[in-house]
Amino acid sequence: MKALIAFLLLLQSIFGFSQTKISGKVINEKNIPVIGANVFIEGTYDGSTSNDKGEFTFTTTEKGSKVLIISFLSYETIKAVIDIESYQSKAFKIKESINTLDVVVINAGTFDASDKAKVTVLKPLDIVTTAGSNGDIVAALQTLPGTQTVGESGRLYVRGGESDEVQTYIDGIRVAQPYGSSTQNLPTRGRFSPFLFSGMSFSTGGYSAEYGEALSSVLLLKTTDETTEEKTDISLMTVGLGFANTQKWNKSSLTVNTAYIDLSPYQLLIPQNVDWNKPFQSLSGETVYRYKTNRGLIKVYAAFDASRFDLNQESINSIAKTRVDLKNNNFYFNTSYKGSFGTNWQLTSGLSYGIGNNKIGLDSDKVNNSEHASHLKLKLRKTINDKIKLSFGADYFNTKFNENFNSTFISGYNSNIIAAFAEADIFFSKKLAIKTGFRVFNNNLLNETAISPRASIAYKVSKSSQFSFGYGEFEQAPKADYLKYNSNFINEKASHYILNYQYNKDKRTFRSEIYLKNYKDLVKYDTETSMFNSNYNNNGFGYAKGLDIFWRDGKSFKNIEYWVSYSYIDTKRDYKNYSSNVTPSFVAKNNLSIVTKYWISDWKSQIGFAHSFNSGRPYDNPNEMVFMNSKTKMYNNLSFNWAYLLSPQKIIYFSVNNILGTQNVFGYEYANSPDTNNVFQRKEITPTADRFFFVGFFWTISDNKKDNQLKNL
Repeated sequence: MKALIAFLLLLQSIFGFSQTKISGKVINEKNIPVIGANVFIEGTYDGSTSNDKGEFTFTTTEKGSKVLIISFLSYETIKAVIDIESYQSKAFKIKESINTLDVVVINAGTFDASDKAKVTVLKPLDIVTTAGSNGDIVAALQTLPGTQTVGESGRLYVRGGESDEVQTYIDGIRVAQPYGSSTQNLPTRGRFSPFLFSGMSFSTGGYSAEYGEALSSVLLLKTTDETTEEKTDISLMTVGLGFANTQKWNKSSLTVNTAYIDLSPYQLLIPQNVDWNKPFQSLSGETVYRYKTNRGLIKVYAAFDASRFDLNQESINSIAKTRVDLKNNNFYFNTSYKGSFGTNWQLTSGLSYGIGNNKIGLDSDKVNNSEHASHLKLKLRKTINDKIKLSFGADYFNTKFNENFNSTFISGYNSNIIAAFAEADIFFSKKLAIKTGFRVFNNNLLNETAISPRASIAYKVSKSSQFSFGYGEFEQAPKADYLKYNSNFINEKASHYILNYQYNKDKRTFRSEIYLKNYKDLVKYDTETSMFNSNYNNNGFGYAKGLDIFWRDGKSFKNIEYWVSYSYIDTKRDYKNYSSNVTPSFVAKNNLSIVTKYWISDWKSQIGFAHSFNSGRPYDNPNEMVFMNSKTKMYNNLSFNWAYLLSPQKIIYFSVNNILGTQNVFGYEYANSPDTNNVFQRKEITPTADRFFFVGFFWTISDNKKDNQLKNL
């Protein structure tokens, strides 16, 4: 018996001698104990969790050099090499991981509408379900702060910049002709249907070094990566017809949509403020083909648009009306690839080609012009670790523009721009991040090379709110209206400074920004309009500064979602043929939009209202001594829409713009010379119609009996 006891004591001493105690403490960057962290030796079951003091202890029979792993949710995992025999208790400091949903987002100057974005102020379907937008992406964006409602144009104007200062991209590749053709004081629309796009990023300034040739803004549209099912959409509208079909295979899919628009029947019923000979007609279509590779996605996008109209345009300076007959044909092709390779490398590349052709009849005069535009892009992105991500790449742009007037006067230009960019995203923690980079480019037409630095910083003050600051230098070649006559220019330039605050929690978003934008080297000329014999220079300058506020609430009221946008802008420019530094005619100092959407279950309906209010815009009255000293009356537009579900896949949709029939005035055209009383007479520039009514029937056919087109209305 004594021998047995001695043997057991010997085993116990041997067993105890072979085990080693491992202990320590887990703390965060503020030296606060981390409770519940997992601590173990790699490849074994030896380990424990930290207690309420952050302390841990366990024993192991392992020997030699081993890897001690410490992990905790939302923190970076520590892998520490230790020597078991000589290990001494110590404290381990773990850092918060940046790969979490509540990480800081650099968003100064940018609105994201994407299901995959970490923070969005809009949803993708908001872009086209806004009352008054009539399916036009640009019209919906005009309910956001920082934009201007320029009803006689229909294009996107941002923070004191003209519409040509905004560049549009599809899947990262530039669109040179994003709008349909039009004539003076006749508004146009964006060319692209929202049907094929899954997300949007709209920058009101301070955008990435990846993009150039835009003084004010970039609009990034992303086509759908993959389709969930095969379906067919049929649209019957008071203004035309539409058809769309999606086919899906194992690794690929194809979506095609086409539309025919003819305003003739509509305008027979609804009075117009325009003397039409032939109202607007168009045939358009788009297609996206997608193919999944082992490590990437190839997308091919193509769109065409053929349109025409014929009208008689009045002028205060002519007894007879001017007949304007315009035919436009446009084609855009875009192919892109995005995929991964190697270790944490991502490749994005693409190519686009667009051609726009206009045949314009002005009484007996004939004007033909065409623009060929190409863009080639290559971008590489390397994830160094959780905290550092690098991007760099190159662009090549080619634009050829030709214009022929009565076959006697020919003008145009051929521009080649080559650019390179580099950018780094650096996350110091979940709360602090910076983005910094630059863009270098050469324009052979202007014989100019320049470097544009960009930088942004963001700091998260709580889980729901953060501040961002953005700075950037931006350059853009003068527009075609000038380059077709003269290439003795330098780039126009703008410097952006943006301070942003954003709060986002429980379906409520508050966003405010203050900004300053300084312009220099703007184009000036000495004639009434830009002409072949004008004297041009780059002596123009200006500024824009202001405040943008956005509030969205989808929580406070059952089945109601609404947002409010307000912008205040103070801007002046001395450019074009201006005689002094003044506020341009397209700018309203105060802009307010209120958008509401309400789902009524008992009626199986979604109704919406959108009210836009702008203070008066300046204009030049030659009867006054001071240049651009007069202002139009305030702009008001209340719009309404109603979508009624006949069945889950059949919708009747009704909308009306400017319900109240407000007589809005965009400006005035003055006579070139005074009358007998030495007064310059004038004519109002007004909308083409007091109201616009729309009725449509939309039918979706698919295996999923609940899928419909509500998101596209």
